[in-house]
Amino acid sequence: MPHHALRPPTEILTRGFDPTLSVGSARPAVFRSSTYVFSTPEAAERAFDIATGRAQPAEGENVELIYSRINHPNAEILEAQVAPLEAGANSAAVFNSGMAAIMTAFLTFLRPGSTVVYTVPLYGGTMGLLRDFLQPWGITVCGVPAGHMTALEDAIHAATNLRIVFIETPANPTMTMTDIRRAADAAARHPDHPLVMVDNTFLGPAFQHPLLFGADLVLYSATKYLSGFSDLLAGIALARDPALIAQMRGRRIGFGNILQPDECWMLDGRLPTVALRMNRQSKNAQRIAESLVSHPRVRRMHYPTLFDDAEQIRIRLAQCDFPGALFSMELGSRDAAFAFLRAVKIAHNAVSLGGVETLVCHPKTTTHSGLTPEETKLSGITDGQVRVSVGIEDWRDLLSDFEQALDSIA
Repeated sequence: MPHHALRPPTEILTRGFDPTLSVGSARPAVFRSSTYVFSTPEAAERAFDIATGRAQPAEGENVELIYSRINHPNAEILEAQVAPLEAGANSAAVFNSGMAAIMTAFLTFLRPGSTVVYTVPLYGGTMGLLRDFLQPWGITVCGVPAGHMTALEDAIHAATNLRIVFIETPANPTMTMTDIRRAADAAARHPDHPLVMVDNTFLGPAFQHPLLFGADLVLYSATKYLSGFSDLLAGIALARDPALIAQMRGRRIGFGNILQPDECWMLDGRLPTVALRMNRQSKNAQRIAESLVSHPRVRRMHYPTLFDDAEQIRIRLAQCDFPGALFSMELGSRDAAFAFLRAVKIAHNAVSLGGVETLVCHPKTTTHSGLTPEETKLSGITDGQVRVSVGIEDWRDLLSDFEQALDSIA
């Protein structure tokens, strides 16, 4: 059947891989070669022309491989098979971390004097990239609190030489949501026609589909839900327009940050179970968050089904299929947060998220510790906030663990 007639769960297992090229293997093998033999000098010339952007491949053309920093079979297979997971995507590029994907996206489309408008809070690494690296190189950065859509529209309208609107939704770790379609509409009205990029790590690819709401580029730390086992680093960029991904691949050649064959092979094998894992994790998180919201030690619970702001509720219902597996609790003070983290038994006190195991952390002193006091205040990150990434354990055991940890707070 033609691939356009297949549904995503089927495409993930059927596209991008030809068993006849792998000695009949039913699943892809690992190709660890650093260099590849050309069939003819003409094929080598053609491969370099396409890799460097001097030419475009014809539809269905089989372009020969060159060198693993440029591309390799496992990257091609993974890029073909991950695209169906992201609704609206036609092309993908893989990187050796989520930060590598974000950095490559920025450095592909920004120029000296460009402006980036972004939502706050962002993951601390992304915030550091904007403030500590790009800003000193002549990039103007403008942060707007997540969920403040009028302020975001005003910032987009007022920006000059605007190249990128960068959104993280839900925001890390406050879970505040940004209306992607409204942001994309504001960007489309700007004379510079900036690209709208969305870090979709928290809810994607199963529960939120930014390309369907007008985003140009979707970025992932594939270390998280796409991998799901906290044992590899990876990043992915996806777009509706293959030309955007082609430009990023060109930068990737220069940066040398392509994902290595073994990691591509591991990640590719986990794609068919992403939706299964995320659905279980989301159901667990919802049951736990909705149970803990009334605990006397919880000052406030940040979770999509517990939003009390009408606009946040509207965005969630319009934009998200399910609420996801992340929540944050306000426990009142740093001492209370640390006491909770010391007392948990099943959950692990660790950064990262999206794995099959449950993780808890204190964002202000870990993932977001590099923020300035002004950025921390603008972000809404507090001393008493604990972020929870719920895994696939039995939710009742996790709930009991969290309850005893909360009860232990003096």
